[in-house]
Amino acid sequence: MVELKNKYKKGVRRFGLVNWIGLSSLFFKEVLRFLQVGQQTLLTPLISISLFYIVFSISIGNDRPDILGVSFMTFLLPGLISMNVLQASFAHSSSSLVMGQVMQTIYSDVIAAPLEATEVVLAIVLASVTRSFLIAFVCIIGFSFFINIQIYSYLYFFIFLFLGSFVLGCGGFLVGCAVSKFDTMSAWSNFVLLPCTFLSGSFFSIEVLNPTLQEICKFNPFWYMIDGIRMGFIGKSDGSITTGIIYLLIISIILFASCTVAYKKGWKNLKN
Repeated sequence: MVELKNKYKKGVRRFGLVNWIGLSSLFFKEVLRFLQVGQQTLLTPLISISLFYIVFSISIGNDRPDILGVSFMTFLLPGLISMNVLQASFAHSSSSLVMGQVMQTIYSDVIAAPLEATEVVLAIVLASVTRSFLIAFVCIIGFSFFINIQIYSYLYFFIFLFLGSFVLGCGGFLVGCAVSKFDTMSAWSNFVLLPCTFLSGSFFSIEVLNPTLQEICKFNPFWYMIDGIRMGFIGKSDGSITTGIIYLLIISIILFASCTVAYKKGWKNLKN
């Protein structure tokens, strides 16, 4: 008995600096969670983007002048993809926590697991990022059968898709920590996230805005996300790519740290 007490001391980690097995297990659990309903999580965004694209193509088509040196429909598609992948990243992390609380599975699956707060946050947020990447790939493959899609820079595409989905994954995690009902989570999605993605350059260039609004956009992280992903597609952007990367990196670090603190404060007492 004495040997067991000495070997297994409370609060002493036996997994090294990072519990890679636990982190990867939670990550794959989260990935499998949305893959099991792939028709909803992966195909629904493709249908939504297709409907937007068809409606704009029929109603506007070639009547609208070129934007950033490309046709309006070429300009529009990256914005539609960006809007959907960002919303999906937010939805995954927030619904994961809220669903766990509602179904009372979060205590056995997450809280009771030998994982630090940083490991829990990283696993869930990276699963959100994975969902965003899969949606982007599905949309690109789906549209490639009907239109000619060319990606100017895979590097910019991957960087901004990762940073944007990581930021929104952290944002969804914070909302999941703050709420315990699906109604409240939906309110955040409908009244905060949806307007931000719609009004941040998904359908237009900031060149059409007055100088004051253009300067305000330069502080909008959603605009940098969408503008950067569009840069990966068409090779042109409204703003500075370097500034966007630095700005989103800073926001990612701040939000990740905030998620870690929120998890510790929200559930630390439940672990004892």
